[in-house]
Amino acid sequence: MGIVGDGHMLTRISLALVWLLRLLPLALLAGIGNGFGTLLYALGRERRRICLVNLARCLPELPRCEREWLARRHFQAFARTFLERAILWWGSPARIRQLVRFEGLEHFDALRGKPLILLAPHFVGLDMGGARLAMEFDMVSIYSRQKNEVFDAVLYAGRMRFGRLTLLSRQEGVRPALRAMQAGLPFYYLPDMDYGQRDTIFVPFFGVDAATITGVSRLARLAGARVLPCITRMLPGGEGYVTRFLPAWEDYPGASIEADTRRMNAFIEEQVRQMPEQYLWVHKRFKTRPPGEKSWY
Repeated sequence: MGIVGDGHMLTRISLALVWLLRLLPLALLAGIGNGFGTLLYALGRERRRICLVNLARCLPELPRCEREWLARRHFQAFARTFLERAILWWGSPARIRQLVRFEGLEHFDALRGKPLILLAPHFVGLDMGGARLAMEFDMVSIYSRQKNEVFDAVLYAGRMRFGRLTLLSRQEGVRPALRAMQAGLPFYYLPDMDYGQRDTIFVPFFGVDAATITGVSRLARLAGARVLPCITRMLPGGEGYVTRFLPAWEDYPGASIEADTRRMNAFIEEQVRQMPEQYLWVHKRFKTRPPGEKSWY
């Protein structure tokens, strides 16, 4: 009990410091985030190792020194977006609108009110895009509870502060999301993490068999939904973020769930190659392996 209590106290102190950071200009906050990321890379042995394993498997064509350089940049981007969440959670609506701008909104507007899946891969700006959307539009999304109760409460409150987002627990399954889409709410969907063997198939990701959930294909079939990619990019320095809507996928769903899931992974890989330092490499993306294959981590 004492260890848990100490952990919660440390979380509260850390969040209080993040709360204060909301007062800083974005360019200064970005610089602090880069420095914090460099420190995390040096001290975070386990996550650094996971990141480097992922990069070695996905980008073996890069020399080791370049993969290490990319890993450092990823830690900087990850730390930046964590500290800049202070603006999302406690900043003014006007500042958030200045922080995150939209591109390609016409693709979204053309499909509003119809069953729609916003495909949002795990780039570091994911929450920035989600919060900015929730300021303007009624939506639904799924979240995973955090082990740390204090951080979980703050994260949940931050995502819900504007009241236009319905957050469903992953344990509730997809039926509530299906009903919401059929009622005209866009589904902000994050389908590219390793959630274990349930409802997954192995399809290539950077040429590596990756356990991938089939929810995008299944939901598109069940709801008659269109799939609209929604990618949030972190910009350099104090320039903020861009949430970009790409054209909706044509001929989707396709011939099979497997073909659809392969297409999704190929699309995400294409986007990752455009800004590899911003993809969530610290996640154990290849944790679930085919039968008989040893863990990479």
